Amino acid sequence: MKIAYRNKVLGSMIGGAVGDALGYPVEFMSYGQIVNKYGPDGITRYVLNAKGEAEISDDTQMALFTANGVLFAFTRYANNEVILAPPHRYIQDSYKEWLETQTDDIDYTQPHFNWIRDIKGLHARRAPGLTCLSALQCLKEHKEVSNDSKGCGGIMRTAPLALYTANPSMFNNEHDVVFFAKEAAEIAAITHKHPLGYIPSAYLHLLLQKLLPYAYLTRDMIRSKMDECFEMIQSIYPEHEKHLKYMANLLDKAVALAGKDIDDADAIRQIGEGWVAEETLAIAVYCVLKYPDDFEKAVVASVNHSGDSDSTGAVIGNIMGAIVGYDSIPQYYKDNLELRWLIEEIADDMAKGLDLQNMKWRNKYIYANYPLN
Repeated sequence: MKIAYRNKVLGSMIGGAVGDALGYPVEFMSYGQIVNKYGPDGITRYVLNAKGEAEISDDTQMALFTANGVLFAFTRYANNEVILAPPHRYIQDSYKEWLETQTDDIDYTQPHFNWIRDIKGLHARRAPGLTCLSALQCLKEHKEVSNDSKGCGGIMRTAPLALYTANPSMFNNEHDVVFFAKEAAEIAAITHKHPLGYIPSAYLHLLLQKLLPYAYLTRDMIRSKMDECFEMIQSIYPEHEKHLKYMANLLDKAVALAGKDIDDADAIRQIGEGWVAEETLAIAVYCVLKYPDDFEKAVVASVNHSGDSDSTGAVIGNIMGAIVGYDSIPQYYKDNLELRWLIEEIADDMAKGLDLQNMKWRNKYIYANYPLN
């Protein structure tokens, strides 16, 4: 395993959880309420529960189930030496198991695909999105999902596929990049059927893939990579020209605001509140271009607004963690983070790629059993 790649994967997974945990307490508060409660700088440190933990929300829970689904899928491909189904189909099954943790409706006599399902900390209900719940319930009942939602419940959970398929020793051609970008969109489209509910996930996937290989990135380099991503998105989804134009205008607005001497809360107010995927993405673009080398400032900016603070925090955390790496995330954001051990273990497994000779690996990603040691 390349140390630099592992540092980036771990940084992105922990970074996403940090942004989620920082934003979760203020998700349903206005910016005025946040400032009144936490002071003029807004919320900058964790709110701890009675156990002394910074709670993660459904965003990180679902990201972990995405990661488990990715690892299960690629382990099965390697073990059986045949592609049985595309990754998003395995991840769909993972999400149905996440749904069971939220409804306490688990049939332990039936086969399952996620060893993390048995971790009680993931059974906590942390304001799960209604679109996700209703869509997954439909799938569980073998019904078609029919909605026109472009909510951010898709983009906030899809980063693990990009992190895994960025492994230079496993995936290294243009066909892979386009295929997996489409898969990232399909992962979001499991629950969110509007084009702007899933296309931003494809963009995020491409952006993470392009940022991960670099030890250091300037603002201009990041901006160039963003342009490359959008050009690829246009070539992948030419049938959605109208929606792509709207998305492009919003991203351009975020880029322009990042270059101005303006208060972050005012800038984000002009972009949106992040309840829908294209606004979540645009807020992330603003924050990363405003603070391209400062994890804390970018994440703090991303959660202090009158909107979906945990989801905007999760996405910018994924991006900034991939840029600066795990080692550059302040220790006080790692300390007290709920289920940090699990997030780090899953991230380590993704960075390894495959370890079929390891019995613990086989136990987790073939037999889907909770490892005892």
